[in-house]
Amino acid sequence: MTPPLDLATRAVHAGRDDLADLGVHALPIDLSSTYPFSDLDGATASLDALVSGDKTAPNPVYARLHNPTVARFENALADLEGAEAAVAFGSGMAALTAVLLAARADGGHVVGTRPIYGTTDHLLTCELMGLEVTWTDPGGVADALRDDTCLVITETPANPTLALVDIEAVVAQAGGVPVLVDSTFATPVLQRPLEHGAALVMHSATKFLGGHGDVVGGVVACGEEWARRLRGVRVATGALLHPLAGYLLHRGLATLPLRVERAQATAATLAARLVDHPGVEAVHYPGLPGGDPAGLVGRQQDGPGTMLGLTVAGGYDAARAVVEAVTLMTPAVSLGSVDTLVQHPAGLTHRVLSDGAREEGGIAPGLLRLSVGLESADDLWADLAAALAVTLEAEVATAE
Repeated sequence: MTPPLDLATRAVHAGRDDLADLGVHALPIDLSSTYPFSDLDGATASLDALVSGDKTAPNPVYARLHNPTVARFENALADLEGAEAAVAFGSGMAALTAVLLAARADGGHVVGTRPIYGTTDHLLTCELMGLEVTWTDPGGVADALRDDTCLVITETPANPTLALVDIEAVVAQAGGVPVLVDSTFATPVLQRPLEHGAALVMHSATKFLGGHGDVVGGVVACGEEWARRLRGVRVATGALLHPLAGYLLHRGLATLPLRVERAQATAATLAARLVDHPGVEAVHYPGLPGGDPAGLVGRQQDGPGTMLGLTVAGGYDAARAVVEAVTLMTPAVSLGSVDTLVQHPAGLTHRVLSDGAREEGGIAPGLLRLSVGLESADDLWADLAAALAVTLEAEVATAE
């Protein structure tokens, strides 16, 4: 019996099964907006199949319904997540919206755990989807359920505090209610939520899956039953991922394990150094002592990850000064790129939340979020230490 291939090997080869038959080595890009037919009955049957949620059909008919380049990326991501299927969308928020629309048929109530990505929080709270939401911490999911609860949503590691959520514990509390896990921060390299009982795993593919800051997309990996529902929503809403984005995301998967492992090593180095810095009140990183109280690293997550948070002494003004003082790191939202990004959650990614929601999620005015890239750890540390020194000098000047 042939042993299963390692994830690093599958990341290189997944979704490429048809390339040899096509006689090509590089991934082809199909940019067609429409597909000719010679058999009207066959085209009609293809249309009916795709509208009803089938994975493929003899004729794609129209690019809003199906695209072969996107389908290869979906097959590859499903392989890495251990899923029956994956469905790709034009952005991570489009992917979440599709899940919510599909779940809406089963009830009008959602349970969400905080902290979570700010726009996810906002989409659920603003009532645009016609859903009621109950926010809770991960230990309160069971008490938050109602008869009409159609979905439980959690994120681990959580954005932006890096708190880890025990997926199996959440699934146990949810009972028969499906659980969606946003696993963007972890990627399938470090965490595969379906192995722990989740029904769906979502990624903002813009981040680590693409990995170079040049593509926007979202993807949900799940069982085929859910996938059919999501494809149906995608057909109706026109949210299919663009084929060029599908190509870039598929290409990005080949180097995903290498990028995650390298950035993770650097993140661990920076976190350890930040702990002792006088300009830092707290460091949020699962790899530090006390950063993983439930012992999920090694049991659920295969490493502490590439993301870290630091609470700067001096609050908002000091955090702003750090962001504006770095010269090597890129002050920008998003994450998972080859370069290191630093941003201020309370002022940017989580600004759409109410003050109470930010406080509930532990999103302090002095909190910064770092997405560690592939630069030298020493170079990054020199940049960050110099920026932190600016805040310390300002404190001394103010005190004098």
